Amino acid sequence: MPPQQADQGAIRTASEAFAAVALAAVACDGTLGRQEARALRQALEYRTPYRDLSEQAMGELFDGLLEQLNAGGWGTLVNAAIPHLDVSQRETSLALAAQLVWADRTVTPTEQQFLQELGQRLALTEGRAALILEVVALLHRDSLSA
Repeated sequence: MPPQQADQGAIRTASEAFAAVALAAVACDGTLGRQEARALRQALEYRTPYRDLSEQAMGELFDGLLEQLNAGGWGTLVNAAIPHLDVSQRETSLALAAQLVWADRTVTPTEQQFLQELGQRLALTEGRAALILEVVALLHRDSLSA
C-alpha cells in the first residue's frame, strides 16, 4: 500500500516515518540543498513502496513532511516517526540517514550531532547505532587520497 500524504502533523505509516527520518537527515543543518534533495530522492526512488509512487504522490508525501519539519524541527519529525518503525526499519533508517548526511562528502558538527542524537532516539541495542554509523563513515572514507 503506498504511503498516504502526511498531513496535519500526523505520520501514520512506516513508509511515511522512514521518509521522515531521511528528510530530517538532509535538513538537520537548517538547509536543504539541491545535492541533498537529489540524494534523498535517489535513496528512496528504488525502495518499496516509493518506487511505485507517481511524481505527484511523492510530492504530496514530502510536502506534508516538510510542513511538519518546518512546524517543529527535525526532532519533532523524528519523534513522530519512530513509533511507526520496527527495529529493522530503525536500523536501516539510521544507515540511510548517515548515507544522506555524507552525500556532500562532508559532515559538519551539526550533522554529526544529528546522527548521534538520532542513534540514541532510535533506541537500538547497545552499540548497534555506533556500529552502523562507523560502517557508513568507512564507506565514505577517502582511503586512497594522499
